[in-house]
This record gives sequence, structure tokens and C-alpha cells, in this order.
Amino acid sequence: MAVDYTVIVVYLAGMLAMGWWGMRRARSKSEFLVAGRRLGPVMYSGTMAAIVLGGASTIGGVGLGYQYGLSGAWMVFTIGLGLLALSVFFSARIARLKVYTVSEMLDLRYGGRAGVISGVVMWAYTLMLAVTSTIAYATIFDVLFDMNRTVAIILGGSIVVAYSTLGGMWSITLTDMVQFVVKTIGVLLLLLPIAVVKAGGFSEMKAKLPTSYFDPLGIGGETIFTYVLIYTFGMLIGQDIWQRVFTARGDRTAKWGGTVAGTYCLVYALAGAVIGTAAKVIYPKLGSPDDAFATIVKDELPVGVRGLVLAAALAAVMSTSSGALIACATVANNDIWSRLRGAVRRTDDTHDEVRGNRVFILIMGIGVIGTAIALNNVVEALTVAYNLLVGGLLVPILGGLLWKRGTVQGALASVIVGGLAVIGLMAGYGILANEPVYYGLLASLVAYVAVSLATKPTDAAVLATWRERLAGRNPELVSEPVPAHQ
Repeated sequence: MAVDYTVIVVYLAGMLAMGWWGMRRARSKSEFLVAGRRLGPVMYSGTMAAIVLGGASTIGGVGLGYQYGLSGAWMVFTIGLGLLALSVFFSARIARLKVYTVSEMLDLRYGGRAGVISGVVMWAYTLMLAVTSTIAYATIFDVLFDMNRTVAIILGGSIVVAYSTLGGMWSITLTDMVQFVVKTIGVLLLLLPIAVVKAGGFSEMKAKLPTSYFDPLGIGGETIFTYVLIYTFGMLIGQDIWQRVFTARGDRTAKWGGTVAGTYCLVYALAGAVIGTAAKVIYPKLGSPDDAFATIVKDELPVGVRGLVLAAALAAVMSTSSGALIACATVANNDIWSRLRGAVRRTDDTHDEVRGNRVFILIMGIGVIGTAIALNNVVEALTVAYNLLVGGLLVPILGGLLWKRGTVQGALASVIVGGLAVIGLMAGYGILANEPVYYGLLASLVAYVAVSLATKPTDAAVLATWRERLAGRNPELVSEPVPAHQ
């Protein structure tokens, strides 16, 4: 394993070096939080794909393939569909707003007063997303070094916190680009063909497995529908995703770069399901489907290649973890803390703002590591996060973009009613049940429409400012020209 260990150590050292380099670039709030809003299509596509394809998409995607066959691709497939929908229909308008958070967008659209409550919901979502990604380090480092769970979480989490705190979005962008390349080589170009060959090829796989493993809908229609509600719609409104949209240097980059990333996700989804199906042939009696990825990597890959593929899994976890961490810190600082202490927002970027956001990343990072150590059930934590996000925020966000009659009172009612409905229904039906997100989303929609129609329309001046920003006519927020970076 010495060669494999060397590959992993070099990879981790490279991540820290990227963080140090990014620190020299992050001189302003815009540079620190959204990479100066100047990523070109190559870097934008790579980093967007990196953040949405995390440990759940890699280790979990292979596990679903092991359990259900090719239809196990649906979870990651719906993530890709959500990213495609965001890129084609909404990303250009979102990028033109020149804001830093989803809550800022809600305040701009509805005329204020929606930010703190929506910020709390978004903060809970990004925190749980970061926690679940951090827990995944325990699985990977256990395979690598037979490491204690707590030590593994602290080691992996500390590296992510370090490079994220140092350089903010610039560090995360650079590391995500490396992670995208490592994942592409490790999972798509190495593990996928090797797994199929080790299983005897597709003909052997079909001969040894039930026909349901090759049924595109074998996982079940209700499960697919739930994935669409949670993941496809979740991609449309998550702060971690929007914050990447804000890094695009223009409308075309946001639209077409995101479309490329979404298409890549569809390919990655199918690859994970095929790898899991092959693992089922090779290891028909694993204790848990989630063990499929680590087992096939550990037992079937040659020295060196094994290290690279495990680095790919580590890259998948780190990209999601770092993206969720900076999103969590941005929401905590900009949408919650600054409002609660009555701070006045400014459009200028100062060194103090960089330092303040850096401190919040460090604080949130420590909190994420501590929560990850204390928490056991990853699936439940992630389900709570996405249920709250979709049930509480989907309607007011999409309603604000698509329906001019929506009001701030309707938005607040939607967030509160949807959020409370999801929490109550999870308590009644169980956290992993489908009903909470179904009925919570319906309750949120009814509250939004009913209260909006029962209250005065949004002030014409607010809507006029909103339309100006959507059109990109906001010269007071446009930075001085800077060279574009690919």
C-alpha cells in the first residue's frame, strides 16, 4: 500500500498548497466569496460538477447500483437534471443579480424582511450538507489506513477547513478543478472499465443477475418521483449551488458551462450504477450496499491505481464539503449575524469583510467537525436538510422568479408553513418517509398563493429595481474590469 499512501498524501498536500495560493488572490469580499465573479467556462463547468457530485453521488451512487442495478443511477441522474434546469432556465438571471446569497435575492425581490428566516433555513441545510460530507471521510480513511472514525473526521475535515479558510472561493475553485480531474480519471476512466472487466463483461453481468437489475425503472416510480422533488428541485435553490453560479463571469458562462456540468452528472450517474452492478456480480453478499465502492477498489484494483481511485472518492467528498462549508459560513455571516446585530450592508469590498468571512468559515468548520463526530445517521441528516430546503424555500424562490404577484408576506408564510409542516410530518411519518416533502411542499405553495393574493402587491419601485437587476443594469455593483480567467 506504500504507493497508494504516497498518492493520497501528495493529493492532500496539494489541496493545502492550493489553499495557500488562493489566499493571495482573495483580497476582497467578492474575490473571497464568489472568486471575483470572473470564472470562465472551463473552470466554471469543472467546479460546478465537482460540488454537486460528492460522496453521496460516488459512494452512495455505487451502493444504489449494487442494490438496484442500473436504475440505481436515478439519484445522481436527478441531480444532473436539476443542474441542467438551473443552467438553462435560471442561471443567467441569477448571475445578473450580483448578490452573495439566496436570502439577499429574496430581500431584493420582495422588498426586505424575508432574509433572516430564509437564512436560518438555508443555514440548517448547508450545515447538514457539510456535516454529512465530513462524516464520509471516516469511510475513506478507514479503507486507506484502518483509522479511527473520530480521527478520520478530524483529519479530513481539518484539511478542508484549512484551505477554505485561507483562500475562500478561490481556494475552493482551484481545489475543485483538481478534484474534478481526479474524479474523471479515477471513476470514469479507470474504475468503470476495470469493474466491468472483472465482472466478466455485460453479458456475464446479465447472466448472473436478475432482470430487474437492468430495468430502468426497477428502483420504483415513487422513489424516482421523490428524488426529483428533493434533488432536482434542491439543485434549483441551494445556496451552495447558487454561490457557484455567482462565480460565472457572464450569462453565457453560467448557462452553457452549467449545461456541460449537468450533462457530465448524467454520465457520472450511469457510471456509478454500472460499477455497483458489476460489484454485485463480484461480491454478491456484501453486508451493506455502501461497502461496494470501497470493497471493489481495495480488492480489484492494482497498486497506484487503487490510490488514485481512493483519491477520487476523497476528492468527491472534499468538493461537496468545502462548497457546503463556505455556503454555510456566508449565510451565517451575511444573512443571520449581520442582520441580528443591525449591520448596514455595503456594496464595497473591504479587508475587514474578508477577515470576518474567514473567521466565520473557521467557526462553522469547527462546528461541522464536532457535529460530524457526534452524529451517526448520515442518510437521516441529509434527508432533514433537503426536506427543509425544498419544503421551506422552493416555492418563495421560484415564485419570486416566475410570479410578480408574490408578496413578502406570502414568502414569509410559505417559508414558515412549509418548514413547520415538514418538521411536523417528519415527526409523524418518520424522517425517511416520502410524505413530509410531498405535503410540506403543497402546504408551502398554498400559503404562498393565498397570502400573496390576500395582501397588497409588492411596491412598484421594488419590482422596478428587481427588473433592473435581473436585466443586469446595476452599475453601482459592477466591479472594475478585470482579466478573465479560464
